[in-house]
Amino acid sequence: MLRKFSTWLATMSDPTFATVDDKVPRTGTGHAIGHHGELLQGVFQGHGKRLIRGLITLPLPALSTNARFVPSSGGTVRVQPSGKTKARRAAKLALQRLGHSQLGGDLLIESSIPVGFGYGSSTADVVASIRAVVSACSAFLRPATIGRLAVAAELASDSTVFGDEAVLFAQREGTVIEPLGGSFPPLYLLSLGHSSASVVDTLKLPRARYTSAQILQFSVIRGLARHAIEHQDAALLGRVATASATISQQYLPQAGFETALQLSRLHEACGVQVSHSGSLIGILFDASKPEARRHLTSAARAAQAEGFGAVSAYSVFSDGVQP
Repeated sequence: MLRKFSTWLATMSDPTFATVDDKVPRTGTGHAIGHHGELLQGVFQGHGKRLIRGLITLPLPALSTNARFVPSSGGTVRVQPSGKTKARRAAKLALQRLGHSQLGGDLLIESSIPVGFGYGSSTADVVASIRAVVSACSAFLRPATIGRLAVAAELASDSTVFGDEAVLFAQREGTVIEPLGGSFPPLYLLSLGHSSASVVDTLKLPRARYTSAQILQFSVIRGLARHAIEHQDAALLGRVATASATISQQYLPQAGFETALQLSRLHEACGVQVSHSGSLIGILFDASKPEARRHLTSAARAAQAEGFGAVSAYSVFSDGVQP
């Protein structure tokens, strides 16, 4: 009896333990959500007071990727569509992490996420693929482990693997700089795409070289973000996003940003956020307020009148139907 308990305890201590016979892999599926850029992105003090690049992603559950992995012998992973090379790399890394380097298989990616505008399509592909492999191996990986594998697969990643849990995430190291104390407050998002927006290759963008003054600002904004999450303060979170987006304008200017700021003020929004390595602009509303839908609708009409080519409304972790 003691021997059985020791075996069980040893298995439970391994974060990749298999729940069934790991010699019999099966078809696995994985799901991952997209995002709408960031609420905050900059340089922050990490462990040991080392400066590190980090971000707080704005998750967008309405857009997502599904992956299906059918294991086979031989060690070769084939992916469809064939251009999803990051997803294939992620599947191989997941197999290695789970002790199945000898396996290959067929990986199918289906996604509703537009590519190249800052919606996090590549991260969603990668995370969904990792989860599909984990499912096929009847195993378990913690979100933090999946985050590290995602960075290894695509060099820079987002924190959507954590779902509605808000974290300050080191996108090029795959580590959590700071858990922010809870989930995001319920938000409505008005997504604005400018007619002059073009596809952006994130990895080809030069890294922003922030000034000392801006790094000090990020320290203050980080504290405000923590307070906003802990107290579910959507208005404060909107101010955090606006401050970060304003700094970002110096490094990757967004067409229509000043107009979006004006619309935010006129229609009583919480603030404006952007994709710091894409072309998206979002106006945030506090979904807990009864007048939020009315303000969202009036802002959407005004945005169309201002010439924004793509105007969409989303609910971000708020109860009820989509706006």
